[in-house]
Amino acid sequence: MINLNSKELAALEQVLAKTDDVRRLKRAQALIWLAEGDSVDEVANRLRVSRQSVYNWVARFESRSELPTELRVADGVRQGRPRTAKEIIDPLIDEVIDQDPRELGYGSTIWTAPLLRQYLADKHQIEVCSKSVSFALRRLRIVWKRPRHNLALRSETWRQAKGG
Repeated sequence: MINLNSKELAALEQVLAKTDDVRRLKRAQALIWLAEGDSVDEVANRLRVSRQSVYNWVARFESRSELPTELRVADGVRQGRPRTAKEIIDPLIDEVIDQDPRELGYGSTIWTAPLLRQYLADKHQIEVCSKSVSFALRRLRIVWKRPRHNLALRSETWRQAKGG
């Protein structure tokens, strides 16, 4: 499956001896076993991973031939959308939440999650979703409760108040 020269084999054995990262350890062990002639099925079963994972490790190791052997078994650069840092939106929401939105040019008398999202986009050029704003409000311990209107309910002593 894979041919390792003596230099690569020695470097992988160094990874086995010195690494604290379990993922690197598994990858290095898999490559050594494959070089010794074990099948992909055997290696995948021993390491409790899928055969596709083993194939991916081999392909990644071979595609990174310009890097040192230790880095060839390391994790790759992760792709995806970066998280919105709590330190960024939490203070911005905290400083504006006590103000009236009308003072900032909005047509509402109260802040809502979509309105705060709009404020962050307009004033600070930060694009976040309403869920991120809701999480920030929860972290800041800011809650909105709808008022209870009990106007139609009479107290139990209403007859006495009317003289009855």
